[in-house]
Amino acid sequence: MNKKIIIYIIPFVLGSISSFSLPPYNLVFLNFLTFPLLYLLFLKNYNKSKFTAFSIGWIFGFGYFIFSLHWITNSLTFDESYKKLIPLSLMLIPFFLGIFYGLFTLFLSWFNLRLKVCSILLFAAIFSIIEFIRGTVFGGFPWNLIAYSWTNYIDNLQILSFIGTYSFNLLSITLFLSPLIWFMSMNKTKKIIFTLGFVSLILINFFYGTYTVENFNKKKLKKLELNIKIISPKIEIKRYFEQDSIELIAKELIKLSNPDKSKKTIFIYPEGTFTGLYLDDLNYLHDIFKNNFSNNHKLVLGITSLEGKKIFNSMVVLNNNFELLSKYNKNKLVPFGEFLPFENTLSKFGLKKVTQGYNSFSSGSERKLINLGKKFNEKSIFPLICYEIIYPGKIKYKNQFPDLVINISEDAWFGRSIGPYQHFTKAIYRSVEEGVFIARAANKGISAFINPSGKIIKSLETGEPGNIRLNFPYFHQSTLFSNYGNKIFFLIILLYIFLTLIFKKFKI
Repeated sequence: MNKKIIIYIIPFVLGSISSFSLPPYNLVFLNFLTFPLLYLLFLKNYNKSKFTAFSIGWIFGFGYFIFSLHWITNSLTFDESYKKLIPLSLMLIPFFLGIFYGLFTLFLSWFNLRLKVCSILLFAAIFSIIEFIRGTVFGGFPWNLIAYSWTNYIDNLQILSFIGTYSFNLLSITLFLSPLIWFMSMNKTKKIIFTLGFVSLILINFFYGTYTVENFNKKKLKKLELNIKIISPKIEIKRYFEQDSIELIAKELIKLSNPDKSKKTIFIYPEGTFTGLYLDDLNYLHDIFKNNFSNNHKLVLGITSLEGKKIFNSMVVLNNNFELLSKYNKNKLVPFGEFLPFENTLSKFGLKKVTQGYNSFSSGSERKLINLGKKFNEKSIFPLICYEIIYPGKIKYKNQFPDLVINISEDAWFGRSIGPYQHFTKAIYRSVEEGVFIARAANKGISAFINPSGKIIKSLETGEPGNIRLNFPYFHQSTLFSNYGNKIFFLIILLYIFLTLIFKKFKI
């Protein structure tokens, strides 16, 4: 086989293999093979041409994303106008996201790289900066950062409370490249010293994490006479488009809720609970809910709302009379899912957003804490709808920290794919970063309570209808990351630059 072809095949294979380090597979050890091989391949070929340098990164990214994001196309199977776009979207999404990795290797090619520690640090730093940019520009899409391959190892995740996910992503890339030390032209003593250094850092992080998790589990948190109930239904997407099914859905949700009128309870329902029904039309269900709930109850649910000519994907807090107490409009919308980019042009070709209706949702202007009132101990919740949970460093409002983060989601769009598992993972990382309890309610996704150490307290798996209950946690503790957010990432980048220059000076 032509050597030029091999150069372009290998990155695709490596990216594809790395995708299996992500949830739900979590084969993190694969990255200790793929990243060193990617580095060696790049080192050998990057100076041939800028096109070659770009292609190595882009093809790696294409393989990585086509195998880890193929599930997105499942959302296109519910509308005939979108079914024909499935093959195109299957290729186009990884094609576009791969460009970020191509830009990474292109930028890296400007430097005179060697098989040395300083070059490895530079590789990891530039890669992580590009990942930060991917999570920020054009609305941002920080999905499947390589750091998420550690999902099953929450002992190792406790460092997130100090540095956050982007910084952890940087350290993870560095760690995955560490086997290269044994291929460097340095004496055996130095190799052993660097290896012991890496191993020591890993062990310190692990033992600290183990202590943190165990210590939190031993804490006797004050219990309030206040319950939280997550309701996880199993409503098919097709039924969401049937107006006649709304009353049936309401009755099913009440049955799953199993309300006790004497106990103060917050009921949390998924995103888009009553798709096809607007907030102003909720009187339609007034009697059904009033007869089953009491003034000891509050209901949190997702619904479409209207403000003038604007349509919003909203999270609302209601009393038992279905009266509106508070409302949050989703800030971060899903391109093509909730709004159609370049709508004036693309709509002429018969395209629309994937979710119900032809008009795009509008983006909410702010996110703020929702106070539950005196009867509910003045507790505050922080609303996150669907994939808003994927953004590190966004759970904060004017230096006020929530008592509970509520994340509601509609995961039925992705069927029995790996998508709902990847989506749920993000909530674990946010809980550790922010030191906060998270209650996640998903339709046909994973619903769960997650504590500040990232431990899943109670959960319902995908497609498992029912409810889970928890006493409202009396816990409030900010973390270093919750105070300073992604500023910490830039400080660590500066540290990397400093270390790179030091190692370069000493030819290490």
